[in-house]
Amino acid sequence: MTKKILILFLSVLFISCGGSKIRTTSTKTHPVTKKHPIKTTTNEKPVVKVTPTETKTTGSEVLVATSKVKATTEDVKKYILDFKETAKNNMKTHGVPASITMAQGILESGAGFGDLAKQANNHFGIKCHTGWTGESVKYDDDAEQECFRKYKDPAESYKDHSLFLTSRKRYENLFKLDKGDYEGWANGLKQAGYATDSLYPSKLIGIIERYELYKIDNEVLGRNFVPKPRVVVQVEGEHVVQQGDTLYSLSKKYGITVDELKSLNNIMDTGIAIGQKLKVKK
Repeated sequence: MTKKILILFLSVLFISCGGSKIRTTSTKTHPVTKKHPIKTTTNEKPVVKVTPTETKTTGSEVLVATSKVKATTEDVKKYILDFKETAKNNMKTHGVPASITMAQGILESGAGFGDLAKQANNHFGIKCHTGWTGESVKYDDDAEQECFRKYKDPAESYKDHSLFLTSRKRYENLFKLDKGDYEGWANGLKQAGYATDSLYPSKLIGIIERYELYKIDNEVLGRNFVPKPRVVVQVEGEHVVQQGDTLYSLSKKYGITVDELKSLNNIMDTGIAIGQKLKVKK
């Protein structure tokens, strides 16, 4: 009897085990693609890259620094509040107009939203020129994985920008200008080879006057300079870019496509600057 009970128990146990299955779960992983990765290195050996701004009617601007970013008017105003004292101190110490420093910082860092500004505290797109012994990052710019300076704090970037200008002979004539002559500085920077963009001066001047950065110079110099309103001379078949203009709005105004506007004016992207003259007729 005991033997029969044992045989019955083993039979039930065998059926129970055979009816259960082990389930496995297959998980697919999706690779994460990173665009233009920044790689950090140290003690590597720097040209400053700057490209256009475009003012939108929506109140946002496309600021093309080392990476294309969008910043609202409020973003730019906050950037000015955050760094105006730093720019003023550098003006007092090194003689670079605070308005110029602020305009370049806004343009080249994308009002602080550019990748280099966020990850390397580099607000002026300064590369690792010969002699640089500080930290650096690798970033895709004109070529892949170029060397850019990295700073512990944005204030170091502002100081280095001033030292960059004061230590190079090609910029020495700029320091003979009136301390608040932002137009002379904007044009002088282009002539000295700071940027290759032919519209670079008008872009800086446009930012300075749009956000009244000359008032920061006034605070340092103890004066009340106000620029005269600009007289826009319209030529038949041309349009002088005003605040709020975009290629799209101009295409609608003059009955021409955006691509035709770009072709007529040899424009590669959508960036235009206040004061820029555009052909609007074929």
